[in-house]
Amino acid sequence: MKIGVHISISGSIDLAIDRALERGCDTFQIFTRNPRGWAFKDLSEENVKKFTSKLSDSEIAPVVVHMPYLPNLASPKKHIYKKSVDSLIAEVHRCGLLNIPYCVIHLGSHLGTGIEAGYNRVVDACNKALSTIDNDVIILLENTAGTKNSVGGAFEDLQHIISRVEQKSRVAICFDTCHAFSAGYELRERKALVNTLKHLDEVIGLNLLKVVHLNDSKGDLGSHIDRHEHIGLGFIGENGFKIILNNEVIKQLPLILETPIDSRGDDYVNLAKVRELAVK
Repeated sequence: MKIGVHISISGSIDLAIDRALERGCDTFQIFTRNPRGWAFKDLSEENVKKFTSKLSDSEIAPVVVHMPYLPNLASPKKHIYKKSVDSLIAEVHRCGLLNIPYCVIHLGSHLGTGIEAGYNRVVDACNKALSTIDNDVIILLENTAGTKNSVGGAFEDLQHIISRVEQKSRVAICFDTCHAFSAGYELRERKALVNTLKHLDEVIGLNLLKVVHLNDSKGDLGSHIDRHEHIGLGFIGENGFKIILNNEVIKQLPLILETPIDSRGDDYVNLAKVRELAVK
């Protein structure tokens, strides 16, 4: 199984690989820049060379990039939308430079203007980014917890967008367990998980499922609360993750944790818990 966590790039982006190796990761995820601001510097040739060289020497794959927090690709606010699209274009370009195959995006909020308007903006953003940047990077649409006005809480939302992206080979999905559970998809029982994945297959196609964000949930089933919890300590729980981790579809995919770091645990604790539950 390929298991990893979201890794800090503090100091230099290539240090993320050192940190991933320290944690025993088989895969990992990064931001390529400060996720809480709009401004960013271009990646220097030296940083790109260090990162790609270290990555080549390691056995870690795949690496995944996550879009920063501020962009809202479904926003009706023109200035925010333009900056969001520009951010997506930049991230797809940066992924290509770093030899990273996947760029995970949150679809954002339509801010009350309607789900169809939200779809249109996300589709246009993806088409603009993919037509602007000619590389092999795949944009991964991440499902959401179904909070008010959000796009992506239902598998059908993702399919509405995928079906209208022009470069079909460059769009797929990232499945977040916390978000799916909070959106109302049951994962804690074997049959229910099979049914959830069957529904995903019927609506989107399991061939388009490329990465799993493995997170427990602070909110109960259908709560629409987007708050991640340590593996086994949330409403999905240890028994739920035993079932998830032993599912034939899930266990073959890159599994990336985005769990908290606090007095109850850190990356090492959560990685150990996943590996413990995966063999039970």
